[in-house]
Amino acid sequence: MTERPDGHELVPISQLLSYRLSRTSAALSRSAALRYRREFDVSLGEWRAIALIAADPTLTLNRLARRAGLDKAQMSRVVAKLVERGLVNRTAASGRTSRLALTEDGLTVYRGLIVAANERDAAFLGLLTSAETEILERALDKLADAALVVEQEERERDTKP
Repeated sequence: MTERPDGHELVPISQLLSYRLSRTSAALSRSAALRYRREFDVSLGEWRAIALIAADPTLTLNRLARRAGLDKAQMSRVVAKLVERGLVNRTAASGRTSRLALTEDGLTVYRGLIVAANERDAAFLGLLTSAETEILERALDKLADAALVVEQEERERDTKP
């Protein structure tokens, strides 16, 4: 087998860090989506929008989409459903933008969702010792920082002729 640049043998996809993190993240998201749909009748995208709006009531659709990691069209559809259900209000802001805010019903749903999300978080973190949790948090911070740098480098490579 060929060696990687670090001198180790190449590994199959199932052992690649990005693949393992992606699969773990997907499983966490799928189980959350099932619970949030069952208990609160919201999709995972709706939950994320609700939570992000609750955390920052000055959000516009564009900023919400960026924070949620969705494109503007996807987020627009999510927000439209939330507005239709009476969970989110849109109010005119400068230019063609609008500010998003949770309605009273939206706040009620958010409170239930955030309790459920915290329960899930505690259950998963409860599988780890406090030392493991601390190491995981530091490792995730390092990986997230490095991933952003690599992403920017890849974007720069894409823009070069």
